[in-house]
Amino acid sequence: MNLRQLVPFFNPAVQDWAIDARLLRWLTFLWLFIGLVVLFSASYPSGDAEYGDGLYYFKRQIISVMLGLLVFNVVVNFPLRHVLGIANWCVILLLGVIFVTLIPGVGTTTNGATRWIALGPFPLQPSELIKPFLVLQSARIFGNWDRLTWRVRLTWLFIFCCVLLGIILQPNLSTTALCGMTLWLIALAAGLPFSYLGGTALGGLLLATISISVKEYQRRRVMSFLNPWADPMQDGYQLVQSLLAVGSGGTWGSGFGLSQQKLFYLPIQYTDFIFAVYAEEFGFAGSLLLIVLLMAYATLALMVAMRAKTPIHRLVAIGTMVLMVGQSLLNIGVATGVLPTTGLPLPLFSYGGNSMIASLMAAGLLIRVARESSEAEVVPLQGRRFVQGRSRRVIQKPNA
Repeated sequence: MNLRQLVPFFNPAVQDWAIDARLLRWLTFLWLFIGLVVLFSASYPSGDAEYGDGLYYFKRQIISVMLGLLVFNVVVNFPLRHVLGIANWCVILLLGVIFVTLIPGVGTTTNGATRWIALGPFPLQPSELIKPFLVLQSARIFGNWDRLTWRVRLTWLFIFCCVLLGIILQPNLSTTALCGMTLWLIALAAGLPFSYLGGTALGGLLLATISISVKEYQRRRVMSFLNPWADPMQDGYQLVQSLLAVGSGGTWGSGFGLSQQKLFYLPIQYTDFIFAVYAEEFGFAGSLLLIVLLMAYATLALMVAMRAKTPIHRLVAIGTMVLMVGQSLLNIGVATGVLPTTGLPLPLFSYGGNSMIASLMAAGLLIRVARESSEAEVVPLQGRRFVQGRSRRVIQKPNA
């Protein structure tokens, strides 16, 4: 592989890619650029107040973007079979790290949740990094389901359950729900029997119900979602301030950098509720354009999935679409009061190095599937073999 292919934005080989791969690449870069612009505005007041540097969060995010783009370009330019080949070991390794965060004194606790391991200035959050590898490994297992023995099936189902259990013990119900839904949708797309899927769905609902019943803060979040105005200064405070920000945007928004709610009214405005800042500054028009971008991305992802050559590639495309678009819609639903308050970041928008790297890797996987779906195929025609592809066409004469 040419090292120039690893340089973000300047890959000379892109012109030979299929059109859907190129469109996905530029949609990803557009999404990332908008996210960085919004993060700059949303995080500046907090950075200035907390560290005396308004660019504190933005500069750290730029470093995460550089690392994420390096991973993105590696994934885009390497055969998918190589990445699939290491997915099982990465899932097991990150599963171990997830349980390490639960060891007292090792994991870092923030806002009552122990999801990180401090590694210098950049904390490691394994529950975020495991997402793309979970998609890859579940695609391998469910895509080959009929050819696997029950021993292999049960082993990996047990490992997937351990992943969900480890994340919910941190506790992180929102990420557990997202990972569970991703696994379930991949299994559904793979054509697993509905008896398995129905039982799994009931088990997931039971697990979520138990978690909400045991964890008081989760129960209070659900109650505040139903009526945030009943306690606007305590449990309903986040949602009330988010709704005020979204409503204040009007049709065209207050203008870039002019959000009032980000000035210490809206909590964690540069992570979980960054969409509220975006909606306030760019209004209904800007929010609608973001939804259009997400729908265009989802449409291209579905087209790539339908054109995929193998069931595994199709499932990888579907899984990455769920991670990118599904998680975005969940985050927007929380900010607009459609869903209970969760801790899910908005991909390529929210501050956080682990989320940024995982999101760019997921985007890279989808583009890689698009590239491999358009590779040349040998088709016999009138005594000759034509190598046809979207990016090139080579004619080979028959041997004498």
